[in-house]
Amino acid sequence: MNIKEHKISSPDFLPELLGSFAKPAAENPTVAIMEAAFRHHQLHCRYINCEVGPENLQAAIEGAKAMGWRGFNCSIPNKVEVMKYLDRIGESAQIIGAVNTVIIGPDGRTTGENTDGKGFVKAISEITSITDKKVVIFGAGGAAHAIAVEMALARAREIIIVNVSERGKSLADLLNSRTPAKASFQPWNQAFSIPSDADIVINATPVGLYPNVEQRLNIRVDTLLPQMIVADCIPNPVYTHFLKDALANGCKHILPGMNMLVYQAMIAIKYWTGKEVNAGIMKQELMRVLGLSKQ
Repeated sequence: MNIKEHKISSPDFLPELLGSFAKPAAENPTVAIMEAAFRHHQLHCRYINCEVGPENLQAAIEGAKAMGWRGFNCSIPNKVEVMKYLDRIGESAQIIGAVNTVIIGPDGRTTGENTDGKGFVKAISEITSITDKKVVIFGAGGAAHAIAVEMALARAREIIIVNVSERGKSLADLLNSRTPAKASFQPWNQAFSIPSDADIVINATPVGLYPNVEQRLNIRVDTLLPQMIVADCIPNPVYTHFLKDALANGCKHILPGMNMLVYQAMIAIKYWTGKEVNAGIMKQELMRVLGLSKQ
């Protein structure tokens, strides 16, 4: 799909339309980083943040198609509901059981993909290869599903799912049945000790998300070891207590959640436009809109 490159002198006042369907929508900064990328790369696109819940999702999708949108993101609570209205679902999105990015073809046919896990894999691959790594993931919700599946498809050797409910066992069973990785479930009913041979440790829970920034994961902090790569899915604050604890324990490589947010948006733009966009521009804009100093 070709997106028109826009020059300031262009007489074309009809941009390609993209957007997001979520509820609530006002706190979602994706619109800011998308439009920053469009401006920087002179893509003649606009991104529209819309508050849409499951009860209006089908109508919103039909409306987007009628208005010639090129695609949209879905966030909470629409990532599963949207699948029933799409013509095609990508392979990893089928395994994950959720879609966050929809591409609308010129013929109006829709394809659902999930860029959350792909964005995380891209971000962590800049630090290390995932092949043959042992991974610990806290949580078993939507973000954990996306990350776990994509890490497994990227050839992680072993994945431990740590969760307070049996949903963690369901995720481990899914990985064992649908991916090459060996997965197991660990109940999270006390302070968790991270195995000393873990290579990558990931918080995929909302613990520590603004405004609840003082929340801490129920873990034995002293089991965060220097050789571990420690990642958080929370974009705000940039440095959660989990990441600060990792740094205090000598961990040399940490990955803030904003990296995942930026990279999943980059991948969505690639789906929609075919173009690779600048991650630095998007990170800079995210820091600006969140009122954070440059880290």
